[in-house]
Amino acid sequence: MPTLNWTNKHLAMPAVVDLILDSTIYPQGSGYPKIAPSGRLILGDNLEIMAALLPQYEGKINLIYSDPPFFTNKKFTARIGKGEDSRKPKQWKLAKGYHDDWANLDEYLDFLYQRLALMTRLLAPNGTLYLHLDWHADAYARMLLDELLGADNFINEIIWTYHGPSPIRTAFNRKHDTILMYSKGKDYTFNADDVREPYSPNTLQTFKSSKKAGFGKMPNLERGKVPEDWWYFPVVARLHNERTGYPTQKPQALLERIILASSNKGDLVADFFSGSGTTSAVASKHGRRFIATDQSWLALHTTRKRLAHLQAPFTLEHGSNHTFSLKSSAKINVTKSGDVFKLSTTLDVDYWELDPNWDGKIFKSVAQSGDPIRSAEVAMELKIKDRRKACLRLVTVKGDQYQVEL
Repeated sequence: MPTLNWTNKHLAMPAVVDLILDSTIYPQGSGYPKIAPSGRLILGDNLEIMAALLPQYEGKINLIYSDPPFFTNKKFTARIGKGEDSRKPKQWKLAKGYHDDWANLDEYLDFLYQRLALMTRLLAPNGTLYLHLDWHADAYARMLLDELLGADNFINEIIWTYHGPSPIRTAFNRKHDTILMYSKGKDYTFNADDVREPYSPNTLQTFKSSKKAGFGKMPNLERGKVPEDWWYFPVVARLHNERTGYPTQKPQALLERIILASSNKGDLVADFFSGSGTTSAVASKHGRRFIATDQSWLALHTTRKRLAHLQAPFTLEHGSNHTFSLKSSAKINVTKSGDVFKLSTTLDVDYWELDPNWDGKIFKSVAQSGDPIRSAEVAMELKIKDRRKACLRLVTVKGDQYQVEL
């Protein structure tokens, strides 16, 4: 098979970092303190983190969804304001999202190659990798995956198509992404019945008129069909109940189809470019374990807020060369009445949580307040029971983090 080459192409194992447990989040107290966390949310460079995960997880991750930078050479911002008018972008409150800018194509290819190689090692023998890109680099990526996983293990080139405005006036509007689906081996998981969809009304009417419409084959119309390799899902900009404000967020329905098709309950799903956290949120909702990493604190925090509205406990960790920079502040005041803690502060609060039995080491969050889609004000009261030495953590809209022992 032909291979793709560039200057100084080689695989180099990065220095392994230690993964440090910062906190365990029990959504609204669910599972505290007896249920072990089913997910890991990790801050840091995913190359270093994947190398650190190899001793425990090599050949054990059942599904990897990867949504890396697309080689767009753009810098993306995140919306952090609440209740803003989507039609008035000049009034939005913005923060740094992530950069997708590169010195040249060689730099980008090396970035992608190193990470895909580690994903290949982490993938289970029956595992599946979905690589999500667009026209900027999908052709290069397919050659890399042919090299790393084998061209014979290519399964699908999935087209995710969507609508939306476009500034293009000299070509057809570019309104699709490409998702490359590869397996580690031939015995990969594919749950066809879990992703079936109804036949169109036209198809139902056609077969009602003539049973020979399907060239002599009568499908099970009641059971529905396995989707084709082109999928229409609206972009998140059109889904008001999903928008977190994080750039290039993917819709839940897209990840739901991937996770239901290529994993089973209890399986381990990973997303090493976690972004807004759609993969981990959908995985947790459907009873999968997950590992999600991102080098952006804003991405990690956005994901935590989403997961805090589900049921499964998860951990918050960071690589040894990253920190969470917790501050103290006299602007944070808390009054207690029985089991109710009431927060009063001049800070612009985005999220806060409580640990009822703070041990000075691992923060165990059993009560959380924060709206993942930024549509409502943050509730300023939380209730916890059986407290001994409570501790509060707070994150502002700008991402500043505070900790106060109560």
